[in-house]
Amino acid sequence: MRIGQFYDDDPSESWVGVARPDGTVIDLATAGNAAGIEIPSRTRALLEQWGWRRKAELAVEHAAETGVGVVDAGSVSRAAPLTEPSKVVCVGLNYRDHAEEGDNPIPDEPVLFSKFPTCVNGPNGAITWDPDLTQKVDYEAELVVVIGREARNVDPEEAHEYVAGYTVGNDVSARDLQHGDGQWVRGKSLDTFAPIGPDIATPEEVDDVHDLDIWTEVNGERLQESTTANLIFGIDELISFCSRAFTLEPGDLLFTGTPPGVGVYREPPVLLEDGDTVTVSVDGLGELTNHCQFN
Repeated sequence: MRIGQFYDDDPSESWVGVARPDGTVIDLATAGNAAGIEIPSRTRALLEQWGWRRKAELAVEHAAETGVGVVDAGSVSRAAPLTEPSKVVCVGLNYRDHAEEGDNPIPDEPVLFSKFPTCVNGPNGAITWDPDLTQKVDYEAELVVVIGREARNVDPEEAHEYVAGYTVGNDVSARDLQHGDGQWVRGKSLDTFAPIGPDIATPEEVDDVHDLDIWTEVNGERLQESTTANLIFGIDELISFCSRAFTLEPGDLLFTGTPPGVGVYREPPVLLEDGDTVTVSVDGLGELTNHCQFN
């Protein structure tokens, strides 16, 4: 399944749906209600339900048979596929060549930091910042894991059981704040600085999560290009490592690190400006495009 959130006119009134290859979207709450299945209107609330996946599948089956809840994808807009996560956990320096381009040592264990949930942004949303606050805004293409079950002290061999799906993310970073503060939270957590989307692909949609092309283009120029085969710490290890320290909850987002080619380390640096368009992509998960503007 490809799970997303959609809206008609008001992004604050988005609803969870399943995007289908035929260009339609199934409104899960509407289709579920017609089938006698209670499904909430938002993705996080759906993931918090016991048996959420089977409920969603039954709603899709009912919609396919009856037409109830089937919407033309062209008549709605996409919001972030998940909003208001309890946590946005990020992994730094998880591609060897990215660590090396910044003259950082290769980590012996995952380097964790966080972004605030208010960073979450969706497809075609604006990445905004005050130029008086930061003048060095950078892009970072990332594979993002969406947690589907409460996870605490999880063994790596069982970690895949806690994954709801995968999406594309852009770990937008204010480098002057990040490097000037001595820690990363403020520079990583400006509002709109965590675009995700276009939707969440459930695990069976992905052949091998550790063998996916990943790239970034700014104004059509390819600036990052790598593969998740180059991750230092794989998805199972990351989930296990995090869960030993804190509880992962349904709907939590895990940004898994960015490959080399970020703007701050290019010669000369290539940093985002007002009016720029940035697209990040992970093979099989789609493309996520956002535009940049000062506020």
